Amino acid sequence: MSDLTYNYRDPNVGLYQLNDSYTLLLQVYPTTVSYALVHQNRLIAWCEDCDPKILNEPGQTHEFLNYDFKNVIVALSSTGFTLVPNALYDAGRIAEIARFLDVKPREKVFAQPLDDENHIVYKVSETVAKKAEKFGLQNTTHIAKGWLKAIESSNPPAHNLYLNFDKKQVEIAYFAAGKLRFYNSFEFHNPDELVYYTGLVAKELQLPQRATNIVMSGDINMDDNNAGRLAEFFNGVEESEFKILELPAELFPHQVLALTALSLCVSSEVF
Repeated sequence: MSDLTYNYRDPNVGLYQLNDSYTLLLQVYPTTVSYALVHQNRLIAWCEDCDPKILNEPGQTHEFLNYDFKNVIVALSSTGFTLVPNALYDAGRIAEIARFLDVKPREKVFAQPLDDENHIVYKVSETVAKKAEKFGLQNTTHIAKGWLKAIESSNPPAHNLYLNFDKKQVEIAYFAAGKLRFYNSFEFHNPDELVYYTGLVAKELQLPQRATNIVMSGDINMDDNNAGRLAEFFNGVEESEFKILELPAELFPHQVLALTALSLCVSSEVF
């Protein structure tokens, strides 16, 4: 995985300068949180895989989190999800849909529009939901929504598969004619498993591997063993160049895409 720096802070911005024009973006996982502070399309601060206690005890390193932000988007890692076409979606039937997710007693169900054609219904652990409560569950969104919106807005060609690496999971998306045609996530433990799942998706979509390009984002780089293994089976492998915000020179766009793209999102409904 990546060995890049996992913290950034603009040295010219202090806590006393914050106001309601700043936006806080959060990714919440069961055992970690990541955040970005954004102002006027510019990244002010970033931290990946932080101890969740910083949400209540920011300390000096994360002092920006002491501010009472009016603009907050909280992305929740899910334990399961399903996509529902808008034509079939009915908020009154969420409980029925959630049965397909095998919701456990300590899980909550959320739902929201994913794009112009689909809703996403997903479940999150009680641990994740409780961390998000401080910022208001109305400010939550599915963790992949920003990433998917960023790809959609780039006019993606139909010969690309998009992979986002997040912890031990890879999210895979495919777009054709400007529309999302496939999205799923897979847990993998080695490069061979990654190639297997990616190849399985390509086969399902009837995409010839030798004519398909892989566009990567997240905790990955071109020197990574996972990237090297993918390059053996697909036409090309590259890091995503989508740039949502103005970034410092030491950060690469693909590294922070899923987090910074949360600025494109709206909130979920909780059930």
